[in-house]
Amino acid sequence: MSVELDHLVIASATLEEGVAWCETTLGVTPGPGGKHPLMGTHNRLLKIATPVFPNAYLEIIAIDPAAPPPSRPRWFGLDTPELQAQLRSGPRLIHAVARTTNLDMHRWGLITLGLQPGEPVSASRETPTGVLAWQILVRRDGQLECQGALPTLIQWSGQHPAQSMPESGITLESLTLRGLPERVQALLRLKGVQMESPLPAQPPPELGELASDTAVVTVKLNTPRGTLNL
Repeated sequence: MSVELDHLVIASATLEEGVAWCETTLGVTPGPGGKHPLMGTHNRLLKIATPVFPNAYLEIIAIDPAAPPPSRPRWFGLDTPELQAQLRSGPRLIHAVARTTNLDMHRWGLITLGLQPGEPVSASRETPTGVLAWQILVRRDGQLECQGALPTLIQWSGQHPAQSMPESGITLESLTLRGLPERVQALLRLKGVQMESPLPAQPPPELGELASDTAVVTVKLNTPRGTLNL
């Protein structure tokens, strides 16, 4: 049973910086998002779907300064000092989330392969079109597996957020994940996604942004400003 790309994650030091980045870099203003009380984060969203990546969207996410600190580490490694230091230089693409209709099966498959994909966490939020509800795998330490190359798995209950999003003028042309062992690629069989085996040795953290040929997640977007690689 394969899984599909659900959304891309752009992390930002503040949501305002993320919106400004989107307007400057992508040429559009992101649509509304919401707050995640469980994790103390908030986001803005925009649709990037194509026939190859149906219902795909882009999420700009940041720690919500108005929210009380959560009782656990936030998702996507947002609390790590390394990522927080990187975000001081500006928003960046950090991760991909993939949806499945059988979260438990894929979770146990990954565990059997020796990975730590996380435990199911239930979340929901109100929207003008109704309640969005989902289960998502989050590790207890908030960290990402395979340096972020392993997509976080999500299973939606009921409506999907992209179904009510307007077209943004941005579409996802390609997505590459680097650093996934072949046995993981075979288990997930991500539709339309190019997956590559483990990365070469990583450059020292002080070098900052990884080169495009060693980044764990790279995408090509068609935007009003032309083709953009992240």
